[in-house]
Amino acid sequence: MIYVIRHGETDLNKEKRLQGRMGLPLNQVGITQAERLREQLKDIRFDHVFSSPQERAIQTAEIATGRKVSIDSRLDVFDLGEADHLKKSEVIFDGFIPDSNRYKGVENINSYVERIFSFLREIEVSYQPDMHILLSGHRCTTGCIGAYFQGIPQDRNLLKYSSDNGQYKTYTFKKSTHHAQ
Repeated sequence: MIYVIRHGETDLNKEKRLQGRMGLPLNQVGITQAERLREQLKDIRFDHVFSSPQERAIQTAEIATGRKVSIDSRLDVFDLGEADHLKKSEVIFDGFIPDSNRYKGVENINSYVERIFSFLREIEVSYQPDMHILLSGHRCTTGCIGAYFQGIPQDRNLLKYSSDNGQYKTYTFKKSTHHAQ
């Protein structure tokens, strides 16, 4: 089973600001959410725990599992470039991502999807049905992982599969899984 958790709340989440690679650590609510995850997952022995390199994702995974995590840069948050830290209500979007014509440094969505999918393909090769793997990430990461298992939505909005702060979803690899791009 693959457990995909979204980091707990930070002050930027609370302020409804975009949070990318210049994010903040968990606030007290976020720590409480991670502790709640620990309670929900207490009976699971994880074979592997992977996290985005962002502090908030690492904190959440370590609190939830009581284990040190393996950091993989492919699980890093979508790079928002100049839109990082802006209020969501003030950002001009191109679909569900900040408009790269207005904000420098916004990551290419296809490259983002490919790096998440490449991580998952690598995990899938060695995955055994009795394994329990935890992946800790972000709204975009949880959405993209969902798209790996459920297919990219027709409107390409990966955020449809996202988890809320401090929440998780589960997935399983299937031998015949098809990965649409």
